[in-house]
Amino acid sequence: MRIGLFFGDLPLDRMIEEARTAESQGFDSFWLPNIFGTDALSALTLVGHEVPRIEFGTAVVPTYPRHPSVMAAQALTVSAASGGRFTLGIGLSHQIVIENMFGYSFDKPVRHMREYLSALVPLLNGEPAGFTGETLSAHVAVDVPGAKTVPVVVAALGPKMLKLAAERAAGTVTWMTGPRTLGEHTVPTITAAADAAGTGPMRIVSALPVAVTDDATAARERAARAFEVYGVLPSYRAMLDREGAEGPADVAIVGTAAEVRDGIERMRDAGVTDFIAVEFSTDEPTATATRELLREFTS
Repeated sequence: MRIGLFFGDLPLDRMIEEARTAESQGFDSFWLPNIFGTDALSALTLVGHEVPRIEFGTAVVPTYPRHPSVMAAQALTVSAASGGRFTLGIGLSHQIVIENMFGYSFDKPVRHMREYLSALVPLLNGEPAGFTGETLSAHVAVDVPGAKTVPVVVAALGPKMLKLAAERAAGTVTWMTGPRTLGEHTVPTITAAADAAGTGPMRIVSALPVAVTDDATAARERAARAFEVYGVLPSYRAMLDREGAEGPADVAIVGTAAEVRDGIERMRDAGVTDFIAVEFSTDEPTATATRELLREFTS
């Protein structure tokens, strides 16, 4: 299992510094979200050009605000800047965001993602898109000098989205999804769909909050505050319910070094190929202890 780090909004100079540190410490990958702040694809174009070896990824860029040709042009630019070390994670976002904030229709989201991938994937493979769907069309080619093929992972939680990810993408990227759900639902569903489609092994990228501490109760209280919104968004709420978790704090991997090590190993045993650690505590000695534990998995 490969180990990566997840960072939120940071000043660009700090982002480069963190990526360099992650690379020097042996981590496999460096991931950014795209929410209501720094544009992840723009930032990774810069960071990828400055930091020479580590893989970069997004977790995730919402699809609705960007036409597939725009998404492809930006992703291919990151690829060119980083020498082909970029994985594009995309997702639907949430109905409250897409309809209430952006004013788009969230009707039939699986249809939207199917049509989006039909247009996007050829462009990321260096081929022209020739697609006309019910909600979007793309008849265009995108040529970014120096770019290599960009693999796509889809934020897929339910069975229909997992099947689609298996058929059209390189795998899935999950958040707030615990090891029991991954092992009993996510991994078997996407693997069976990939076997049926003949698309080969799937990449299972999974992110969870992590903290090594002697005060697990305080850490879980902090996680509950920091990630509270994910306990009410319907797609994540469904995964928490499936896990038997009351809220995000219950799927956070916190505790002593031995307990956190065991929690990460449970993710590996569930079939995760890439574990992305969200280090949510900056307090010492928790921050140092957490990073040291994570580094054990990079050797």
